[in-house]
Order: sequence, then structure tokens, then C-alpha cells
Amino acid sequence: MRIGILTGGGDCPGLNAVIRAIVRKGIDRFSDEFLGIMNGWAGLIDKSVKPIGKDHISGILPKGGTILGTSRTNPYKIDKGVDRVFETMKSEGLEALIAIGGEDTLGVANKLHKAGMSIIGVPKTIDNDLSGTDYTFGFDTATQIVTEAIDRLHTTAESHNRVMVVEVMGRHSGWIATIGGIAGGADCILIPEFPFSVEDVVELIKKRQARGRAYSIIVVAEGAKPKDIEQYMTKDKSLDAFGHVKLGGIGDFLAKEIEKRTGAETRMTNLGHVQRGGTPTAYDRVLGTRYGIRAIDMVHEGKFGRMAALQGNKIVDIPLSDAVGTLKTVDKEFFEVAKVFFG
Repeated sequence: MRIGILTGGGDCPGLNAVIRAIVRKGIDRFSDEFLGIMNGWAGLIDKSVKPIGKDHISGILPKGGTILGTSRTNPYKIDKGVDRVFETMKSEGLEALIAIGGEDTLGVANKLHKAGMSIIGVPKTIDNDLSGTDYTFGFDTATQIVTEAIDRLHTTAESHNRVMVVEVMGRHSGWIATIGGIAGGADCILIPEFPFSVEDVVELIKKRQARGRAYSIIVVAEGAKPKDIEQYMTKDKSLDAFGHVKLGGIGDFLAKEIEKRTGAETRMTNLGHVQRGGTPTAYDRVLGTRYGIRAIDMVHEGKFGRMAALQGNKIVDIPLSDAVGTLKTVDKEFFEVAKVFFG
């Protein structure tokens, strides 16, 4: 078969492991031919494609990012974008497409499948917020980076008796903040699922001060909101191709409020894109590899309109519609584990 591969949305550690596994098994087991679609859906719209063989995947396993490039292009927001996608599939002789991405990329994949495309999904997001799968590759790497950052901030916070506010990624779900915060020993974790009271955070810090703890580590997801503020904190009012605002600012806001209300010297660290860059962990390399192998098997089994997923210790497949219908968020029971260590 002649198969296309694309990576869409934000880059993510482990993407190259998926590409490597698809191409390696596809060529060795099925004698497939592969075309790399450059820069996500934009590559199908602009006919930007290139052949991928075994030489192209040699040595890419430990590399972060994606050798295919990526973008947040949405063909449904571009004039005749969907028509051009189908035209490229036909002109390049592509019999199937494997789309590797998060809720936006796979949301487009789901629509294209309903429009008649033979497409398979692979879940990719450091936010770990796709339904139907226990973990997405890239998440383990991101939480490891957050944990290491918190470990480092502990020492400087204690040395200077400062409050450190750490802003991490997480638009609608707080998995990175929760897991990274627990692993890093944060004194408070604030996530989008549960609006917080600034006064409660201030009181927590004051109680720590009263018992001789002059420093604190507060982890906040970028999408977390105070109870009295309805809108997200944003960098500006512009929207991306999928209608998302550019989040950022909750950490600064919180740090200023804490310093004003407690008198404690407070600093904010925004880990930003450091969380999604660099080499993937061993777990993400193996998980990405397993997803890639399952994806190419699904193509040859004709399981189009479905996504590879991790459930327990097995890689299974589920309908794309199940994966993108609702986001997987942190539930109250799990968050209670983190709250045991607040204060």
C-alpha cells in the first residue's frame, strides 16, 4: 500500500518513535510505500510531501520534535481546504493516511473519515487529555521535565525564603500540573478542573509561614481560573485555526497577588515550551513505538476511522469519535491525592 503519515498540532517528544515504527514494520512486513506529509494538514493542502524510507528513520528514535514538521492548520477553516486535501491524496496515489496528533488534529481526521477518507489516528499530546486512552506519548516526558524543574526550584526557594509560582501547560486539563506537582512535592496545585480561591492560596501560605515554613512552591496550569474570574488569562486576544486563545498570565497574576497579600517575596517561572522539547523518556519512546506498530497493523486490517489507544497494558483501537468527543480531565478522586500534601 501507499500510505501517508502526518504530524499535527504542537510538537511532542516521541513523535519520531511513532514514525519510525510505522515505516519500519510497514516496509519489512507489508512492503508498503510511505509519503511524509510535511507540516501537518498544511502539507496535504499545499501538496508538500516527500518519500520516507528506512534511511530517513535511521537514528531518529531519541530525537525530539518531528522530522515531518507540524502546524496547527485546519483544512476546514481554509477556502477549499478539504477539497485540496482529497485532491492531494488522489494525485499522490495515497490509499490510507495515518494522522498523529491531539484533539484538534484527530478531530479533523474524524471529519475527513466521515467524508470518505481511509484514515487511522495515533494519540499525541503532552496534556494527556484524549479520551479512550490511559496515556498519550509525550506526557511522561513533560511531567519529568516539570518534576525536575520543581526539584530545582525547591532549593532556591528555601535558600531565599521565597514563594515560587510555577506555570505549566494545561488548557482544559491539569494532568501535567497534578502529576508533576505530586512528584515534585508542590505545596499547592491549581488546575482548570477546579476553580480556585486566591484567598485560600494566600491562607495556605500564611499557615506555612506561621509554622516556620517561609518558602512555598505553587504549581498552576495555564488554564486554571480563580473563582471570581470567568475568562482565561491570555497573552492576547488572537485565536489559532481551531479557535483557541493563547493562554498565559495566570502565573504572573497569582505571584503578584501572593506577594501583595502575604508580603512574601514571590517569583514566577513559566516553563513554557521547555516542557515539550528535547529527547523523549524511555517510556515515551516505547509507547510511541507500540502505537506506531498498532497503527500500521490497523491500516492493513482496514480499521479506518479508529485510533490506537493504551488501555491497561494493551494497545487496542477505538473509534476516533470516542477519542475526540470529550476531553479526559482530572477527576476529583485523583486530585484528592494531591490535596493531601497541600500546605
